Amino acid sequence: MTFENVVKKISRILAIAFMFVMADMFYLTQKGFSWVDDQLVLVKPAEAAVPATTAAAGVAPSRFDMEPAHVLGSPDAPVTIYEFSSLGCSHCADFHLEILPQLKKDYIDSGKVKLVFADFPIDAKSMKAAMLAHCMPADKYFDFLSLLFKKQLTWGLSLKTEKLLASYAELEGLTAEQAKACMEDDNTARKIMEVRQDAMEKLQIQGTPSFLIRSADAEELLPGIPGYEKLQEVLNKYLAR
Repeated sequence: MTFENVVKKISRILAIAFMFVMADMFYLTQKGFSWVDDQLVLVKPAEAAVPATTAAAGVAPSRFDMEPAHVLGSPDAPVTIYEFSSLGCSHCADFHLEILPQLKKDYIDSGKVKLVFADFPIDAKSMKAAMLAHCMPADKYFDFLSLLFKKQLTWGLSLKTEKLLASYAELEGLTAEQAKACMEDDNTARKIMEVRQDAMEKLQIQGTPSFLIRSADAEELLPGIPGYEKLQEVLNKYLAR
């Protein structure tokens, strides 16, 4: 291959990448979101803005709250883990596929801890995947998340992402038409991004994955994957309170 052909090939790849970035930005802008200081934010009227606070270890729970529509474990568990995760994030996939099964066995199945999945999409493809997951029946939601994480590279790098995502949903009983409608639902998109924005403002979350460990009177924020031993240490501390 000549140098000229190499340059042309690289130029085509860069052009395609640029088109994807522009498409993501256009999609999210159309949904009412914008980039501010390198962060994706939901555009709100000035009067709706909330001063930011930081969640630190051992403090009273912050004002962050969300409707726990997707909970893994007993609703009465004394400790809650909020998993702020993007379905297109490789580190999030590592946690969900490698650490969560052991966490479920040691803490969730026994009723000591429950996990709430909080969508924190990092691009338009992750948003589409999250929106589709919200259409899953409650008893299939976390299994569908695991499937999306396992297939992350396939749908994430595909030029036909929505078609692939729809095919995964069909395996769980949705029709292609239902899957398409789910991925075009503006109300679902706005709810997802409102939770994301709330987490950024009230918890200062800036990346995925991040974990909020919360008991009745205190909470602690863990950015990144803490490692299972560290996670055990924090959970045991809160369970002993």
